Amino acid sequence: MLTTFANIFASYPSTFMLQSDFLQFLYELSQNNNRDWFEKNKKRYEATVKKPFEQLVAALITRLQSIEPGFQIQPKDCIHRIYRDTRFSQDKTPYKTHVSAVFTTRGKQTMEEPGYYFHLEFGNLMLGGGAYFLDKEPLYLVRKTIAQDLDAFREVINDPVFVQHFGSIQGEKNKILPPEFKEMARQEPLLANKQFYFMAELDPETCLRPDFADHAFSYFSAAKRFNDYFRKALTLKP
Repeated sequence: MLTTFANIFASYPSTFMLQSDFLQFLYELSQNNNRDWFEKNKKRYEATVKKPFEQLVAALITRLQSIEPGFQIQPKDCIHRIYRDTRFSQDKTPYKTHVSAVFTTRGKQTMEEPGYYFHLEFGNLMLGGGAYFLDKEPLYLVRKTIAQDLDAFREVINDPVFVQHFGSIQGEKNKILPPEFKEMARQEPLLANKQFYFMAELDPETCLRPDFADHAFSYFSAAKRFNDYFRKALTLKP
């Protein structure tokens, strides 16, 4: 598997890189989160953040398509807007101080589908994914799949490559479980989770590496087996 990924990496050019002003702009935005400052710096934002991030996301999509051929998406499908929706928030600052993207078969339109996530701000870089948005029925299917074969589930979450990159599964838990899962949860406490996601935190300056697209892809590819497990679970009949 590792050899296969190494061959994949070799097929891509590794010259694309973000510039230091990318992070500098996000820092300055965090200190000047208002419309006047942003409008004065909008051309700088478009040149040093928006367009380079679109190029990075395009590079990541190309790499992901080698292991996720169903990801027939464009950067615009994946990238979250920098403008915050403040209608129902006490925080009225108008802009996000990070850039982020979701990679699934339809990007942001299918966030309930297991996929991959990218988040970058000044001081914080996160690469992750998994099954984050699970409604009642999908969550039941996941729990049913885990309970039917604990060994298969543990083989996935304890995969050495996955653990090396992400450690353990994260996610909020339900205090009360459906009766049919209570006994099994004593053997596998993760059955209480209502989210099953993974996340790695990296030095944000890692994004300035000339081979960063390959580096980020190495994290996503380490989670392919994890996402495949949950996708299969979500296709089962209740």
